[in-house]
Amino acid sequence: MERFDVKRGLVKQVSSDGGLAALARDYFDNVEDAGDNSFNGSHDIMTSIIASYNEQGALVVNITNVPPDFDDEQAVKSAMEARRRWTSFLDAATGYNSKQRGDKAKEWAKKASKAKSGISAARHFMSLSQNISAEISAQAESMIEEIEAALERGDNTKAAGRAEKLGKLLE
Repeated sequence: MERFDVKRGLVKQVSSDGGLAALARDYFDNVEDAGDNSFNGSHDIMTSIIASYNEQGALVVNITNVPPDFDDEQAVKSAMEARRRWTSFLDAATGYNSKQRGDKAKEWAKKASKAKSGISAARHFMSLSQNISAEISAQAESMIEEIEAALERGDNTKAAGRAEKLGKLLE
């Protein structure tokens, strides 16, 4: 399963233009509308494509590819064409080009890492400190639970923000 950030306002625009399935039909041969801005499809070497926009406005995709017969020049050309279509679809469905998608993915992962290290630092600090009140400790534990819940939901932005507040609470 892959997750791609989507440019602000693009989900609404795609929805008004017929939804994600309508957009996918411009790039792939076999597309079935799965409702709620999602689709199931396939195209050439991509034997299964399942895609949808999630609650946070990101594109979530599960794709199955089969390798082409590399001895057959036509099969390789066909596979390259399928990859080109896939990349063009991602450009249209996210509003970002390949480099921008990569940068956004790194940024998203960095937020998760920042949140996890914030939890670790807070727990370490609380275990070493002897003058933290029970109230502050309880507040910190509550924030840690919020951060962990946000990470589980895939809301790394909120998790990173809460981790920053947690760090300030324990300063």
